[in-house]
Amino acid sequence: MTILSTFLLTLAVMALTSTLAAAQTNGANEAHLLESGKAQTLAEPPRANELKIVSYNIRWRSGKELQEIIRWLKDAGSVRPAIIGLQEVDRARERSGNANHAKGIADELGMYYAWTAPHATKSGKREEETGVAILSPYPLTEVTRIVLPNPGPGGRLRVAIGATAQIGKTHVRVYSVHGETRLAERKKVEQQRAVLDDLQKFPKEMPVIILGDFNTWEAPAIKNLRKLYTAAGFETPFPDDESTFRERIVLFDLKLKLDWIWVRGLTPSSYGIDRNLKVSDHFPLWTVVTLPANPKAN
Repeated sequence: MTILSTFLLTLAVMALTSTLAAAQTNGANEAHLLESGKAQTLAEPPRANELKIVSYNIRWRSGKELQEIIRWLKDAGSVRPAIIGLQEVDRARERSGNANHAKGIADELGMYYAWTAPHATKSGKREEETGVAILSPYPLTEVTRIVLPNPGPGGRLRVAIGATAQIGKTHVRVYSVHGETRLAERKKVEQQRAVLDDLQKFPKEMPVIILGDFNTWEAPAIKNLRKLYTAAGFETPFPDDESTFRERIVLFDLKLKLDWIWVRGLTPSSYGIDRNLKVSDHFPLWTVVTLPANPKAN
């Protein structure tokens, strides 16, 4: 081997080593942004063939406002929530007292939880981005972090989290999604396709719940999102014209349809949007679904 060949080989090895080190560092950072656990004392899970599903963008509320949300989750109707998907959930943020809100909510409710976020830093500060979470009184496994395509302004990323809830003999795949606001509607649909792509890794007969704040404020985005999910075999009990977001702008109330719950392999029997809970600019939405009559333990 010539001196030149040796030199080139050395450079190549150095570059490969640097790339691997960077990949390992990035992987470590991503692992830090994916957390799952459970309350020290778990609540008794509901024993029924019906499940109540809740989706709520809590807008990083903390303190008394977070306690109000927790009370709502505890007392929301006669059927206790079996699957809760939350968006804008803080962990290690100065604005919310550097608290771990997903864990705190899970401890209060006696549930399992999974949480993830898109960034480890924001605005030059060493603090974490707001994230998404899934909570359930049933065990959560196969937890997955999905960084959604098509960054928003300033390269801002959004994420989804997936987990499998074991409900008796039935395994249900669940996703909590927070889509980007300021994107062309086509790119918003592409973000949802990333979630459906992850779903391809799981058995087709497995029941599925996909919920969250999709930020579909434009009519074309709502139309194309419905087309996407319907083509994939999903249904939702929520009409396209029922708003889930309200913000007061001078003398005008801006009302938008941003939040969704989509299900496949489950049958919705009732639904609602609670506009009496006003701690966030979003409203919590819920649906009650029936499990399959003959579940397969997969």
